[in-house]
Amino acid sequence: MAESITIIDNRTGSQLEIPIRQGGVPASEWQKVLPGIVFYDPGLTATATCESAISFVDGENGVLCYRGYPIEELAERSSYLEVSYLLLHGELPTTEQLDLWSHEITYHTFIHENVRKRFLEGFHYDAHPMGILVSAMAALSTFYREAKDIDDPGSRWRQIIRVIAKTPTLAAAAHRFSVGMPFVYPDNSLDFCSNFLSMMWKVAEPRFDVNPALARALDVLFILHADHEQACSTTAMRILGSSHADPYSCCAAACAALYGPRHGGANEAVIRMLGEIGSTENVPAFINSVKGGHALLQGFGHRIYKSYDPRAKIIKRIADEVFAVTGKNPLLDIALKLEEVALQDEYFTSRKLYPNVDFYSGLIYQAMGFPLEMFPVLFAIPRTSGWLAHWQELLEQDAKIVRPRQLFIGAAQREYVPLENR
Repeated sequence: MAESITIIDNRTGSQLEIPIRQGGVPASEWQKVLPGIVFYDPGLTATATCESAISFVDGENGVLCYRGYPIEELAERSSYLEVSYLLLHGELPTTEQLDLWSHEITYHTFIHENVRKRFLEGFHYDAHPMGILVSAMAALSTFYREAKDIDDPGSRWRQIIRVIAKTPTLAAAAHRFSVGMPFVYPDNSLDFCSNFLSMMWKVAEPRFDVNPALARALDVLFILHADHEQACSTTAMRILGSSHADPYSCCAAACAALYGPRHGGANEAVIRMLGEIGSTENVPAFINSVKGGHALLQGFGHRIYKSYDPRAKIIKRIADEVFAVTGKNPLLDIALKLEEVALQDEYFTSRKLYPNVDFYSGLIYQAMGFPLEMFPVLFAIPRTSGWLAHWQELLEQDAKIVRPRQLFIGAAQREYVPLENR
């Protein structure tokens, strides 16, 4: 028997049976028996705004899949560019498809000289790299005016390639400008992550020697951050996309959402918290402070996951490979002790507070030399693939423009009072 629910309007006695499909019920069916009544759902915590086949999260069981593939298998066996192809096409690429895809990305990494000389150099000397990235992403729409032709599949695809390819270049340029270092051009002989690291750290050497262990670790982190259902930034991307804005403007909006500390700044908050704890000896006192409501345990718990974040498990494993090259991050012992104590405490386990992806990722980024200000930028680089997959999907679905309703709580209609009588 098909699953369904029956709703009854107690005001009139009218009722309606509504089928449950894919774990949801259509609001349009409710309107048949409840005309004029809207659903009040702050934060959209129980509202599905779209249908999507891109990524799936089972928060209760700690499962994350991209196009049906478990994140654990993709992180272990695929590259970031393979995963970006998967998100956009729905299938993993063949060898020939991956070679062509990698070539297209590699040879679109350069940015227009006017972006660098006339736009990026116009920022204040200490501008935040994420603020630069948000602005530069939006500015690209003025350099590729055909991007507005979103009904042309060929034009759409060219913009997708450009965004994925140029975002690391813009990100590295934003960092180097913020620290007063000269711009480094992309090196087309390097793979995606090695090229980004070269643009970040190259000084005067003819060719930057990228440690393969660090490049692979960054590649895995990029895979883990490529998509995550309807996160705040993805929802922003889809909302802008529903207005048929060009993809650069949509990605700029998504980057701006990611800029917020509640979204893309969580791993930075973890690093600051660990620094404030100071040593493993201070962990028990900090835990008691958290339980007393006097401190926040950053990097634990998740809006969706009610068990151990599968991405956190993967990151914890690759941390050892990174620290073998860079030396152990001095904050790691504090993090490990904090996790050990918290997971043995019923206060946290009963509330289903487990480490999330942000708990260890910041430690790795910091060990690799990235400043805290670059953490949200590092999040944005791989997430462009997920954002663009959602943008492409909503256009193919001919999705409606997003226009939520509200519950009005303001003043009732009033008579106007002339200025002299107020």
